[in-house]
Amino acid sequence: MKKRREFFGGVLAGVPIALGYLSVSFAFGISAVRAGLSCLEASAISLSCLTSAGQVAGVDIIASGGTLLEMAAVQFTINLRYALMGISLSQNLHKSFTLPHRLIAAYGITDEIFAVCSVREQPLTPAFMYGAVMISTAGWITGTFVGAFAGSALPEAVTSALGIVIYGMFIAIIVPAAKKNAGVLFAALLAAAVSVGCRHFAPKISSGFTVIICALAASAAAAALFPRADEEEQVSGE
Repeated sequence: MKKRREFFGGVLAGVPIALGYLSVSFAFGISAVRAGLSCLEASAISLSCLTSAGQVAGVDIIASGGTLLEMAAVQFTINLRYALMGISLSQNLHKSFTLPHRLIAAYGITDEIFAVCSVREQPLTPAFMYGAVMISTAGWITGTFVGAFAGSALPEAVTSALGIVIYGMFIAIIVPAAKKNAGVLFAALLAAAVSVGCRHFAPKISSGFTVIICALAASAAAAALFPRADEEEQVSGE
């Protein structure tokens, strides 16, 4: 009975995430079809990858005929933050969270799932996380399939317009953080500048390796120029 309550509690917490995922994954589905993938292939990517930025970069690599090494390097760079999120969540796991449960639950760690789980006051149980991940993943895959189906049926002019929605989402994520933190704004602008430079001055560099170069250059420069103070220094400064 307790596990059932925990599971449905996770489902309830994940419903807003699933609804938000519908629109974002719809845009991804359209982008995937425009890159030459089928509805089934686009849905399989959403099921196996479950990361918007990683999936968009992956589809670009597929469309440009990139290598498996390039794909692996890009996914590692983009999705490394999820490993850090998992380490953070591990500090509040219930004792029933055995190694098999951890391996299964790690599949569903996204930015939104991490946010829901990290604010939970009670210890995080496998049932709660499975409920949140299950409903969120269902929303992500459903949106992808519907978007891919619509992308294959709608006129080219409409799909081209809808295809930029997911990039608008990325901008919507960056702008609020950039307003509060100069380091975030600097990193975003530098990454954009490096991307433009690679496009015009080094066109032979593939899109996948361009993503890696932009991410490493922007993060390294931002970390050097805008170092974050330790918690102890912040407390003493207050």
